[in-house]
Amino acid sequence: MLFNSVPFLFGFLPATLLLFYLAARWQGARAALGVLVLASLFFYGWWEPAFLWLILGSVGFNLLIGRSLRARPARSGRALLTIGVSGNLALLGWFKYAGFLSLNLRHMGFGLPELVDITLPIGISFYTFQQIAYLVDVYRAPPHRPYRALDYSLFVVFFPQLIAGPIVHHRQVLPQFARASTFSPQARNVAIGLSIFMLGLGKKLLIADPMATQATPIFEAAEAGMRLDALDAWRGTLAYSLQLYFDFSGYSDMAIGLARLFGIRLPLNFDAPYRARNIIDFWRRWHITLSHFLRDYLYIPLGGNRQGPWRRHVNLMITMLLGGLWHGASWNFVLWGGLHGLYLVINHLWQRLGPRPRFGALGLACSRLLTLFAVCMAWVLFRAETFDGAMAMYAAMLTLPPAVGELLGPVAPVLTALGFNYYGGWIGPEDYQLMLALPLGIALLWLLPTTQQIMRRARPALGVWPHLGPRRPLPYWAPTPAWGVALGLLATANILCLHRVSEFLYFQF
Repeated sequence: MLFNSVPFLFGFLPATLLLFYLAARWQGARAALGVLVLASLFFYGWWEPAFLWLILGSVGFNLLIGRSLRARPARSGRALLTIGVSGNLALLGWFKYAGFLSLNLRHMGFGLPELVDITLPIGISFYTFQQIAYLVDVYRAPPHRPYRALDYSLFVVFFPQLIAGPIVHHRQVLPQFARASTFSPQARNVAIGLSIFMLGLGKKLLIADPMATQATPIFEAAEAGMRLDALDAWRGTLAYSLQLYFDFSGYSDMAIGLARLFGIRLPLNFDAPYRARNIIDFWRRWHITLSHFLRDYLYIPLGGNRQGPWRRHVNLMITMLLGGLWHGASWNFVLWGGLHGLYLVINHLWQRLGPRPRFGALGLACSRLLTLFAVCMAWVLFRAETFDGAMAMYAAMLTLPPAVGELLGPVAPVLTALGFNYYGGWIGPEDYQLMLALPLGIALLWLLPTTQQIMRRARPALGVWPHLGPRRPLPYWAPTPAWGVALGLLATANILCLHRVSEFLYFQF
């Protein structure tokens, strides 16, 4: 069941809200939590009911290990933690990476069966990492009392964040489910939650999905071996960059808005990453909870930056390579993670050279453009289905019209040695609209306030707060008739687009 589908919007969501608050009023908080757990399991089983046993088994396994960790001394606790983490990784490894590993070993000459019929359970990467973090946290600092099975189950399967994050920590959400105010319907929470949800849904339906119609045919053509010119390749790359940006940003908003309907605040997961001034800043803004997980449970345990710059760079590369692999069982994702690891190493080396002269707004714009260029180049590996498809896109980016090659004279062979090709035609009148739209789109991304900036006074999310940027008045949200009319019009536009339902891109991870 998708957040952007008719069954969810007009069936599941209102029914779940109604039953949650009715159960809380008539039967108490425990009954309301039970309703929410059952509703979340129904939401998860909508895709493939057979995988309900998998998530329930994972919840039971980790709940048992967590309780045992809390009651055991340090030495046996370390062994239990190893068992728990290994069990989670084994489950994830089988469903997500067994086929990939088998295929690569077969190519190396090992006589292994080809595992092609393993279906990837939706959301397994997210709820596996979430429970690994729980076990490590319990080992490091056990809670005062063990969590009940119902509470822990809700922590894992809470439907707003079950499929594609954010990756939440137990201390962030479980105390909220213990508050009496959570179980009393509040008009302010409903207004805030619906407003954020509609803004996120608009990003998905009105921007991300139309961008997909531009990006998908071009990447499919590259996979099919069709010849593309530079304009095609850059149009496809930039369209996908915008598609992914607004798809993930929209999902993150919707998750926060849905949780707020139940009186719960989830952590912020997206903070205008295309405004980042460098790659370090980008990873502080993109998929924030995954970045925190990789930092706290992989990079720091590897040694972080405590063992000198050389080891720090090695740890960064390992972390980003594994972070890339987390996104999917493909060498493209590994290369994407490695490329971002290289970006980060270069960024840290550059910072070690000392302070730089400040160039004001012009310097900031140049640093943002360079960062955005590097990120978009890496998205080609992220989006292409095969390595050959990615290389075809990169090759097409390095093309120039033959007439340009003639004008360059002796410079043309030098560019050819660097990988440039000369084919295709001049930019036609039909392309000028695109050339004007792209700078305008980038300017809007930089200048317009984000959802979290608009909702800042409502404090809808936990943790990091959005960067406000230059000092200027922001259109803060308020429960006023004007905002009601504006959001009502947006909701109408969203509903009119529900006929073209598409999955969120991060659902595949």
